[in-house]
Amino acid sequence: MIELEGVPELIDPVMVAAFEGWNDAGDAASTAVAHLDREWKGEVFAALDAEDYYDFQVNRPTVWLDGGVRKITWPTTRLSVVRVGGEKPRDLVLVRGIEPSMRWRSFCNELLAFAHELGVELVVILGALLGDTPHTRPVPVSGVTSDPDLARTMDLEETKYEGPTGIVGILQEACTHAGVPAVSLWAAVPHYVSQPPNPKATLALLNRLEDLIDVRIPLGELPEDARAWQVGVDQLAAEDSEVAEYVQSLEEARDTAELPEASGEAIAREFERYLRRRDGGGPAAGGHATADGSDGTSYLRDAPGGRTRPPKPPKPEPEPEADGPADGPVDGPVDEGSDDSSED
Repeated sequence: MIELEGVPELIDPVMVAAFEGWNDAGDAASTAVAHLDREWKGEVFAALDAEDYYDFQVNRPTVWLDGGVRKITWPTTRLSVVRVGGEKPRDLVLVRGIEPSMRWRSFCNELLAFAHELGVELVVILGALLGDTPHTRPVPVSGVTSDPDLARTMDLEETKYEGPTGIVGILQEACTHAGVPAVSLWAAVPHYVSQPPNPKATLALLNRLEDLIDVRIPLGELPEDARAWQVGVDQLAAEDSEVAEYVQSLEEARDTAELPEASGEAIAREFERYLRRRDGGGPAAGGHATADGSDGTSYLRDAPGGRTRPPKPPKPEPEPEADGPADGPVDGPVDEGSDDSSED
């Protein structure tokens, strides 16, 4: 039995989770939850026992000085709560941690126990993957769920993905089996500039979350950081003609695929979103998830002197898809042989 001392009764609570590691290309997802925690001054009320879920040779603890006293911070997953004010206040339960090294089913069950105890109505899991998307265009964010009814009511995609998965996919399936509505939001990060941070992808995830749960999220300096990031990548890409040519091919493919979306309805939807926000006021080792479920480490490269620049990727054959994942984000379940009857 989980005892949550000091946590007030929550109003229409939504759990928002993100995990560093394979599900977090460009640190976009974990940075989004960190932004929510910082802007709304979240108060940590629980932390999972690091000894149960983490290999400390993979995720090492850190030592630091507090007034001359040495202390240790252990890698773990922490839960905090924030209250969103306004005409219709609601609470968010923020889950921020690292993809566990072991005992994933127990890890998910522990988070679900907190969700049940707190009366959580919806779980939203943020993720980011590497994709064939140009940095010069809006970041594609896919909203997916395993629940067909939820897909219809919230205008989401019902996931059909099959292949390797991470803790985002496992937690979503655990929620589905437990009868807890769950949604995953995936941002596609350009694979040729995958090094963190990626404020543009973080901003895209927060914008989509804002629409999904109908809250006004203070963005702070993120819009300016996103513009500065794009200018910086533009400058790096301009230094290499092959990279510039490759980016142009991605742009052309993306624009062609999205041409039907430039409808009056789509434009009206974006304008309503703009007005709503205006009226509201003021990596772990092992690479990252990719569209095909493979490891994305081959795209990472640091230039001499510590400056990051895009590598020279080979020209794709055939031409890459415009919207990144062809079969949906990396969020489906995996049959690992040792799963019990509670999983697919």
